[in-house]
Amino acid sequence: MKSQLILASAAGLVSPVASTHVDLPLPPMGFNNWARFTTHINQSIFTDAATAMAANGMLAAGYNRLNLDDAWSMRERAANGSMVVDPVKFPQGLPWLASFIKDKGFIPGIYTDSGTLSCGAYPAAYGHEAIDLKDFSDWGYEYLKMDGCNVPGGDEAAYRHLYFDVWRDLLLKFPKPVVFSNSAPAYFCGADNLTDWYTIMGWSQEMGQLARHSDDIINYDAKGSAWDSLMTNYYQHVRLARYQRPGFFNDPDFLNTDHPSYTLEEKKTHMALWSSFSAPLIVSADIPNLTKDELDILLNKDLIAIDQDPLVQQATLVSSSTTWEVLTKNLANGDRVLTVLNKGDAAGDHTVPWASIGIQTDRVKPGTALGVKDLWTGKMEQVKLSAGGVTAKGVGAHGTAVFRISGAMGGSDHPIVLPTGLIFNTFSLKCLSDDKSGKVTWKACDGSDSQTWKVSDDGHVNSLLRPDECLTDVQGKLLSRHSACHTDAWKYFNSGNLVNGNSNRCLTEEADGSATVADCGYATNEQVVGLPAGAKVIETAYYKN
Repeated sequence: MKSQLILASAAGLVSPVASTHVDLPLPPMGFNNWARFTTHINQSIFTDAATAMAANGMLAAGYNRLNLDDAWSMRERAANGSMVVDPVKFPQGLPWLASFIKDKGFIPGIYTDSGTLSCGAYPAAYGHEAIDLKDFSDWGYEYLKMDGCNVPGGDEAAYRHLYFDVWRDLLLKFPKPVVFSNSAPAYFCGADNLTDWYTIMGWSQEMGQLARHSDDIINYDAKGSAWDSLMTNYYQHVRLARYQRPGFFNDPDFLNTDHPSYTLEEKKTHMALWSSFSAPLIVSADIPNLTKDELDILLNKDLIAIDQDPLVQQATLVSSSTTWEVLTKNLANGDRVLTVLNKGDAAGDHTVPWASIGIQTDRVKPGTALGVKDLWTGKMEQVKLSAGGVTAKGVGAHGTAVFRISGAMGGSDHPIVLPTGLIFNTFSLKCLSDDKSGKVTWKACDGSDSQTWKVSDDGHVNSLLRPDECLTDVQGKLLSRHSACHTDAWKYFNSGNLVNGNSNRCLTEEADGSATVADCGYATNEQVVGLPAGAKVIETAYYKN
């Protein structure tokens, strides 16, 4: 039955249910109090943030949302069931605050929880969903963050009932559009079995505009390393690119730009990665007291432009090794983004060949040069294809270089690119690896050409190591052979399954590291894979039966 669902989708017989009636084509930008102030919330945090953001360039740059988080209410509801605003924290009330925020040019947002109590032990929405939604809207709030603490039952079915059955139904019937930020996936990340996490990400696409999928980014006052927290959320995020599309955004949580344990390079990396992902840019920091360096990072026009690009493609991994991570994505005008992350503890250079970037040099005129713009310095260089690729020079420890590549190739207006990068298991994070013998296995990622794959529009898949051989299913064994470039096309689903078009079976990682093609299961650890940005993703209905 589970594999039949996938096959029905491939035949066009199953289609996703429509999402809520909100037009949000680009990821939201703005401010939220949680990571910086947690429950120490009050009216002046928001009035001061709005005033500062209107003056310091953030509003003009697109940071136009001010969202309250947990702990704005009293501990008990009113007799009529409504939430009661804390009069000490918000002496002029939340309707007044919403008006103030709007008068400053921002859009106000608010927080609640789907369970019986919020994460801070304040009243939550369970059993009061309709009255809360109406109250929030009547007060002037147009964005709702829905947390997931204290959900009765606690399993995927319980979350699906509250978020999908209850809240989606309310939002569809509600006369005013409300942006819905869904935190349900975050409560299932990092498990020994990721089936429920994948399932929730699937149905989250159909009932809201963004889904927070991982742990909270570290709070300002928390002990521990902000860099480690950032990297934890980064590695959750790279597993989920197949879900993102215009109108739905994977949310790796806030930009906690002023956390005291970050270095300046780490703060820049945070902005660089989130922008490369076209992730929501919701800053949780002490806005009036941001330093010039921190403001310069957040106001980088070139990074904001790739975050807010209409294609909203999430950058995916080209290669991964102990020290270097390389990611790419397409932009709507045909340009290509190249992001190079140095995870090491020392500065270094790293060259990325054109083929790894996805640029097909064999199809262009000799002497062709491409424009390569460094998005940190703003410097544009013309780099000839004969140079072999793009070199990120002097990337600091935990630093990130970001380039925007443009120009004509072979008479075309823009580079000729193919989806190129890792095929990796999103549970084990092992990379699919080719071999000169044609044997394909799963190995630790090492940054080699044997692990970088091109995915053609017609579904043929080949590695940079063996460009004339393609993936094929040979009686359940995964091999690379020349004949497969004419016979074996593959289809990729937002369930994460890579399905052979001949056998209708799924790419699988066996316990011993061998790569096989087996009957398709339902969002299993061994069969959910990530593919390069730009690979065609077929949507499928996403429910467990």
